[in-house]
Amino acid sequence: MKTSMRMLGVGILLTTVGLAGCEKPPQEVVQRGYRGTGMEQVINPGTLDDMIARNQAPEAAPAVPATGPKAGDIYENVQVLGDLSVGEFTRLMASITEWVSPEEGCTYCHGNEGFAADDKYTKKVARVMIAMTQRANETWGATHTAPTGVTCYTCHRGNNVPEYVWVTEEAPMMPGSFATAPTGQNVADVAANGYASLPYDPFTPYLEGDADIRMAGDTALPTGNRKSIKQTEWTYSLMMHFSQSLGVNCTYCHNSRAFANWEQSPPTRVKAWHAIRMVRELNNEYVWETNDWLPEHRQGPSGDPQKIACNTCHQGAYKPLYGAPMLKDFPNLATQSAGSKKLIKVATESEKAPAAAMVGGG
Repeated sequence: MKTSMRMLGVGILLTTVGLAGCEKPPQEVVQRGYRGTGMEQVINPGTLDDMIARNQAPEAAPAVPATGPKAGDIYENVQVLGDLSVGEFTRLMASITEWVSPEEGCTYCHGNEGFAADDKYTKKVARVMIAMTQRANETWGATHTAPTGVTCYTCHRGNNVPEYVWVTEEAPMMPGSFATAPTGQNVADVAANGYASLPYDPFTPYLEGDADIRMAGDTALPTGNRKSIKQTEWTYSLMMHFSQSLGVNCTYCHNSRAFANWEQSPPTRVKAWHAIRMVRELNNEYVWETNDWLPEHRQGPSGDPQKIACNTCHQGAYKPLYGAPMLKDFPNLATQSAGSKKLIKVATESEKAPAAAMVGGG
């Protein structure tokens, strides 16, 4: 009898906790795809106002003419933005200060040796990050970042380091075991897997490496498809990260009647395909470029830099800053300058990715 009562008490407790974890109704539903396929986006009106407030772009500084002496001719050691006029250069520097270091000001990147000196690692990192932003807008604008584009503020939001970054973590020890978790499962992490029991680090294999994301076979029988359930769980973990980062359901990118079928998927799936490859490129070609300058407190346990993922830009919104068109006010970040191309030489395979590749991709 006591055992039964204890079990009943546990059941009531779990039910109460479960109900407490649910979002308060009523929810709003927006039809995003074919009727009858469950392609609906669920919106919580109770949290929407807060999300909108947290995703507001700052007011842009007044525009200045592009005429006059070039910054590279007037100032010393301007490697990336030397082709800007002095006015444009000053305006962009002031804006970057507001976006990245509003409390520290210019001294966050510039030390006691003068503005031209590279005595602080933050200045060298910022130079690469400007080149990375230009690359993201120019190379990936047509396929992912769109005309709205990205600026330093998209990720930083007034923080020296973006709030949402990741490093390759050591696999945690599992209870009752002498070894680490073989797949990194059963480690709760809202950003990585939405508190699921899925592998907690989908970033390293997919957003840094080029592991195969697509697990579904093309035939009824597993002819030629040797993908395992274990491998599939890593893909599911990445999909959970997408959902958490954008604040959307699976049907934002997939048709629920045929998840694997590209022809029946909405255009957002194509954007996500390019996003994965964009993030890989930016991590490997730009973020890793800064690692030799970083102090230990800016690195992970394995000595890697703090890298970007989907939530770095999106931060819970289906479009970063809900599509605020910041780039139109900062055209200097829209295309790669001669200095940024010279600073970072990137292979061009990703620019020429054929549309047919999407059929076999993630």
